[in-house]
Amino acid sequence: MQSKSLLRISSALILIHAILHTLVHSAWTKNPNLMYQEVIKKMTGEKFPFMGVSRSISEYYDGYGYCVTIALLVMAVILWLISSAAEQNNALVKNISLTLAIGLLAWGVDELIFFFPFAAGITLLASALIFISVFRLSN
Repeated sequence: MQSKSLLRISSALILIHAILHTLVHSAWTKNPNLMYQEVIKKMTGEKFPFMGVSRSISEYYDGYGYCVTIALLVMAVILWLISSAAEQNNALVKNISLTLAIGLLAWGVDELIFFFPFAAGITLLASALIFISVFRLSN
């Protein structure tokens, strides 16, 4: 498989990850479990002053969650864009790809440790495909 195809598959995987992440994150407060609801109530209740604003823990959690969506979308777009440039600027595409592959590898390990295997699997697969693409671009 060509580097272009591998990078585009990686882009699609990251886009899927972004969409699923956003859908699941958007519904985190709607869990019917009473114990979850107690925690959610505490997270959404109190606001704390921090760096000139007053926010609840849930507002910070939401903010971080949507930052993840934005970062995933940016990575998906970058992967798609560089997939077309591999033949025109091999060295730049390799450098950007390697940077994204290492970043996604770290991201996937983080997801494996702190979140859940499905998300980690998507991220680690995308990272592996990018590493293979970099290897192919080097040959």
